[in-house]
Amino acid sequence: MAKNTGSLFLIPNTLGGGADKFASKQLVQIVHSIETFVVEEIKSARRLLRQLGVERPLEELDFHLLNEHTDKQDLTPLLEPLLAGKNIGLISEAGVPCVADPGSNMVALAHTAGIRVVPLVGPSSILLALMASGLNGQRFTFNGYVPRERSERIRKIKQLEQLALSGHTQIFMDAPYRNNQVLEDIITNCKSDTLLCIASNITCDNERINTKTITEWSARKPDLNKIPVIFILGK
Repeated sequence: MAKNTGSLFLIPNTLGGGADKFASKQLVQIVHSIETFVVEEIKSARRLLRQLGVERPLEELDFHLLNEHTDKQDLTPLLEPLLAGKNIGLISEAGVPCVADPGSNMVALAHTAGIRVVPLVGPSSILLALMASGLNGQRFTFNGYVPRERSERIRKIKQLEQLALSGHTQIFMDAPYRNNQVLEDIITNCKSDTLLCIASNITCDNERINTKTITEWSARKPDLNKIPVIFILGK
């Protein structure tokens, strides 16, 4: 670790519920002490800081964007405060940073520069869905987004089902406006006794996490349009 450098704190964001559900004393203290934040989305980051009780005018804080469109060559300047001895908070748009999130690129660069990286505990929709699914949590893979093009998506779903039936739980997601299409493709192309967990609005008041066979889901399909959903296939 380089001497006299700051630390990069990985600050969890909400999944839609309140920060009071996971905000520890340590998290609150750290957030209140930081002046510079690298964020995936400024609006959600500001909302989190307000929920964590930051009383300082947010206009006095420095916010730098890091999202899927950020070029890797633009990351190096973001390390300058750290190299000058200041701490930085990295905040995802939702959930924990660096898991299905572009923040991992900055963390990799921080390690190269010998900067201390500190992960803070918070909600991960991926792990919370797996925990509540009843499916194999010893062997699992998070596959990110399934393909947008339908024929490719169906091919991918069939591949994931074969892995799931071998005892290797498969977790995936898609853009909220395509959820119903993804569910239809799963129901149409998977075996009747394959298990599917649908976890939606995790940590929110309208959270729903259910694991059923494909046959059972086929009999009563939920409307998943435009809500955050995690799909899990297993046996």
